[in-house]
Amino acid sequence: MRILHIATRVNWEAAQAGGLYSCASLASEGFIHCAKPDQLMHVLTRYFPSALDHAILEIDTELVKAEIRWEGAAETFPHIYGELNLDAVTRWKALWQAG
Repeated sequence: MRILHIATRVNWEAAQAGGLYSCASLASEGFIHCAKPDQLMHVLTRYFPSALDHAILEIDTELVKAEIRWEGAAETFPHIYGELNLDAVTRWKALWQAG
């Protein structure tokens, strides 16, 4: 299954240099927020209205080494409980422009 994560440019570039992806929510909430493809536009418009310095990561859930839990009340979202191994990221798209 494919899930998506919106990463800051700083965190994504650090992951590419270091081999594992992490973000602030992993430290503060214990997991990395993700979304199903059909949830992406809602998440972008609600939480990232000007996501100009971000990247969208496409993640293959079968390759993620950390635990994934589907959580939420009215609608469930995938959460990754641990650092994300980069070989699970099958594609990514920068929302910033090369300069």
